[in-house]
Amino acid sequence: MRGRPSSSVPPAAARRLRSHATPEETKLWHLLRDRFRPLGHHFRRQVPIDAFIVDFACLKASLVIEVDGGGHAREDLSEADRLRDARLRKLGFDVLRFWNFEVTGETEAVLDRIAHALGERP
Repeated sequence: MRGRPSSSVPPAAARRLRSHATPEETKLWHLLRDRFRPLGHHFRRQVPIDAFIVDFACLKASLVIEVDGGGHAREDLSEADRLRDARLRKLGFDVLRFWNFEVTGETEAVLDRIAHALGERP
């Protein structure tokens, strides 16, 4: 995929989310830039796609990364996440989801999964 995907979400909504990132999102954002940009993978954060704003996206690789807090464990949100992921996959994106505790406590495993999804060696 090239360029920005179409979206019905106002750009201001994504800007607001970028300015209120969680500590885990901030940590992963820095790691994505440091680890994968030199390999040619450019990630964007809080990217409007379709009716959603995804945490991170590498448009060239059609990869979406979501970082979820404990609230996503609720059954209603979990179902919404499944439907959202299905819609993103239908649009041609691979979706990786990580829990906050994985980003903070299992960082190398998270980066290895991302590298694998990008076709890179961990």
